Amino acid sequence: MKTRSNYIVCILLLFVGLTCIGCARQDNSDSASVAEIPERSGDLDVLDMLLSDDFLAEDIFSDEEYNDPWEPVNRVFFEFNDTLYYWVLNPLNKAYTVALPRDFRHSVGNFFNNLAAPIRLVNNLLQWKIADAGIVLSRFLINTTLGVYGFGDPALIEFGLEPKPEDFGQTLGVWGVGEGIYLCLPVLGPLTVRDTAGFAADAFIHPMVYYVDNIWVSGEYYALSRVNLLSLNPDVYEDLKKYALDPYVSMRQAYLDYRRTITNDDTIQQRSDNRL
Repeated sequence: MKTRSNYIVCILLLFVGLTCIGCARQDNSDSASVAEIPERSGDLDVLDMLLSDDFLAEDIFSDEEYNDPWEPVNRVFFEFNDTLYYWVLNPLNKAYTVALPRDFRHSVGNFFNNLAAPIRLVNNLLQWKIADAGIVLSRFLINTTLGVYGFGDPALIEFGLEPKPEDFGQTLGVWGVGEGIYLCLPVLGPLTVRDTAGFAADAFIHPMVYYVDNIWVSGEYYALSRVNLLSLNPDVYEDLKKYALDPYVSMRQAYLDYRRTITNDDTIQQRSDNRL
């Protein structure tokens, strides 16, 4: 049990640490070309949202309030993560991008994404999305076999099976758990209290926790998955800072808006399914 706890700590530090992008956070949209492990939703979708024309027109966000009582401390951690990005992540990403061609990095992303299928399967089941859970399982079986251990995505390309991304933070929201206060943590990046619990649960579900006994190997695995994801989406953070008057506020609002949107969509779908 102690060893497993160490794995969870390592996952929490390394998984989001290499995607903080100045407190930026990862999407759960598990496309065929981008890795997301475990599904810490919103990193790059949030950033794409910030750079959209709608955002620049200031029409994208709802009027919902944010709960950020620790804003002064969060801003300090935001600056820390910003420095981490420019001094560590960005140079590492550039070297990785030069060393490996994009097609290869896409295949690596597909592999990481496929291996995290149990997270999506469990959370679809917990939200009583039985049909979607069946699609997640089918995608895993097809991509593991025909896709050669998940390096390809024939489930989408050949069979038209769209990804069904869900994480435990969404599941808690569907169950009626409040999001809690907003946090911007050093290395970990933007979270709410609810998503922190959800992320830890998803990390515990990931197969790497059970099949790798060496904590350093686990750390290297998660570090590579995050660097690979960042390499497929270059310059996003720099564009965000260029267009945002206050990057901290923009990132906070984009993150909260994104998480509320996908959680509310899940809740609406579940209520609709329950009436059938």
